[in-house]
Amino acid sequence: MAGTTQAGTTVAEVMAELADLADPKIREVNERHGDDHGVNLGKLRALAKRLKTQQELAYRLWETDDTAARLLALLICRPKAFGRDELDVMLREARAPKVHDWLVNYVVKKNPHAEELRLAWSADPDPVVASAGWALTTERVTKKPEILDLTGLLDVIEAEMKDAPDRLQWAMNHCLAQIGIDHAEHRTRAIDIGERLEVLKDYPTSPGCTSPFAPVWITEIVRRQGD
Repeated sequence: MAGTTQAGTTVAEVMAELADLADPKIREVNERHGDDHGVNLGKLRALAKRLKTQQELAYRLWETDDTAARLLALLICRPKAFGRDELDVMLREARAPKVHDWLVNYVVKKNPHAEELRLAWSADPDPVVASAGWALTTERVTKKPEILDLTGLLDVIEAEMKDAPDRLQWAMNHCLAQIGIDHAEHRTRAIDIGERLEVLKDYPTSPGCTSPFAPVWITEIVRRQGD
């Protein structure tokens, strides 16, 4: 694990630096959201910027199974360098929410196997894996809607979102909102689905932030866009 990488940085050196950056108060806050690390993300990004891209080091950091190390790995890796099966294994290992989110958003979305994984993950019986498929679908709602059956997606959301486990429900709700925001022809139905299912209707929202309740989310973003 502590072998020297091509760039001369050892995993042991990086892990020691991450340990120095750890703050018990930050860890306490993160643990409320299921993330077991205490490193300020700004400082983590600064460390990644200093290390620059190092694929071999990224692999070794991922293997430590340490959440902060895995987050750093995702910042210094080459997203296109991973094979399809590698990413599938990594996603199933990434149980911390922040690691899961960064893996999908910073790596999988930039990987040539993203569409294949989207289709496979969306149908996976593991709700956490399925949530990654829905996250990739949500991106396509905005960027590549022509490859999607938006009506079919709304059918699935209408039938399954209400009783879906938390992480999957959140991802499906995001997709519902994005369909309503980006596609005026589906907006009325998207809002109606949200109003009837009432998913995240009472979710606590900080002042100045938009509620994740789809009808409110859709209406507010559309208003801002002047659409």
